[in-house]
Amino acid sequence: MDKDWSQLRARCLVEEDAAILALHKPAGISVTGERHDTDLVELAAEAGETLYPVHRIDKVTSGLILFAKELRAHGELTRQFNKQTAEKAYLAVVAGTGLPDTGVFDLPLSVGRKNRVRIAAPRESIRHEAGRWFVDDADLLPAKNYPSLTRFATVLRGPAHTVLALRPVTGRRHQIRVHLAWTGHPIVGDPLFDRSGAPARTYLHSWHLGLAASWRTPPELALTAEPDPDFWRPLDEPAEPAALGRAAHALRTLG
Repeated sequence: MDKDWSQLRARCLVEEDAAILALHKPAGISVTGERHDTDLVELAAEAGETLYPVHRIDKVTSGLILFAKELRAHGELTRQFNKQTAEKAYLAVVAGTGLPDTGVFDLPLSVGRKNRVRIAAPRESIRHEAGRWFVDDADLLPAKNYPSLTRFATVLRGPAHTVLALRPVTGRRHQIRVHLAWTGHPIVGDPLFDRSGAPARTYLHSWHLGLAASWRTPPELALTAEPDPDFWRPLDEPAEPAALGRAAHALRTLG
């Protein structure tokens, strides 16, 4: 991993103005709060640049990460994530086939032993009807639970894997990873659920962000980070641009 901030910043730059910096983060480096290793905020600080994360993506996730360079913009942008008005989309290569063209995981989360995120009900109580995965209220565990909604559209189908575009409507910790794994389609290489270490990386990618930005003309941020070629390795072929276009349109229609 390149630890030279100026080189990393230049290589990963997606968008920048006086108020924000958007980067295409490589998989394997944390955004902030890393106790035992380097993170992006720390690298920037060591080089004399102060950045305020607007949102978080996991260390194992590649793709778009947005920082504010000043507190006014940080407040405006983070409020949109808190109010669930920010438009977020991810790509994931998952194990298995048979997923519908579009669907939704409407599965509340809770925190179990060792602070692990889980579905807030026994696995066997998860139901699937007409493209919706859910649990009945009667099956919820007594612990505190958090409503969690992820919409998805299928991008590509391979013989053993499927590529999904996902819109996490809520923004719970590990939401996409847990929703997929507990419904039988874990993300390839996800260390939370695959301990084999065989895949070279975790195939989860932060793809799109859309937010209001009052200081810009027009007053919006529309950001995209296309995945690197290695993201498509489990399928042995890159995604044709038309497939990503169809998935982006499908996600917009999902709301």
